[in-house]
Amino acid sequence: MTKFSNVIVRRPAKSMVEGITSAPELGKPDYEKALKQHDDYIAALKECGVEVTVLPALEQFPDSCFVEDPAVITRCGAIITNPGAASRNGEKDEIEPAVRQFFDDEHVKHIESPGTLDGGDVMMVGDHFYVGQSARTNAEGIRQFCEILEGWGLEGSEVKLEKVLHLKTGVNYLEDGNMLVSGEFVTKPDFEQYNRIEIPEDEAYAANCIWVNGTVIVPEGYPTVLKAVQDAGYETLTVDTSEYRKLDGGLSCLSLRF
Repeated sequence: MTKFSNVIVRRPAKSMVEGITSAPELGKPDYEKALKQHDDYIAALKECGVEVTVLPALEQFPDSCFVEDPAVITRCGAIITNPGAASRNGEKDEIEPAVRQFFDDEHVKHIESPGTLDGGDVMMVGDHFYVGQSARTNAEGIRQFCEILEGWGLEGSEVKLEKVLHLKTGVNYLEDGNMLVSGEFVTKPDFEQYNRIEIPEDEAYAANCIWVNGTVIVPEGYPTVLKAVQDAGYETLTVDTSEYRKLDGGLSCLSLRF
């Protein structure tokens, strides 16, 4: 089983209020509240026994607190992605120095244009990586990603997305063969070999939970999901991510765990 020892996070920028969103009806994030939630998120991670590297805010990139997208970190090395949203593409250059503190040149690879890939479309299940083809991740990005994985003795496969922004918007692996699924992922044949814990539509946002060393961090305010995760035998912690939800962001988006 995977055990994480390090996590990279980035402080939210004041400019986050101008971040990308598909849900403007939720309103703009409250920056002070988002900072407090970020503090709580870091505290929860530390409670799971990891070292947390906290990077400074980047005002020029409103969405840059979502460090999951510009890099993917595997047990064999790191892949700097090529994010599909133009306003976020430069984040890859900002995350790379932080990643290189942990990996040498041999173990840092890059997705090159015309390939695009967002880390939110990548779900690690042991040594297999599921990659969602989405508005942000294209077929060429997936091809390059799988080629890099194979060079490291890992493997990847493509999952077609129909409705969600990112793969992990609707499906997340909790280790031990358990997977949280919502919406279109409930019936996807790609995941039928796992024990799928189905998330009700009204709590679909909480499909985005993260497993960290035996504990599952669950977004606050989703009692059905919290109970389902506890019933599956996990210790749980909850963190409020209401301000990040306004930018289509969730728990997994806010960190690189390795």
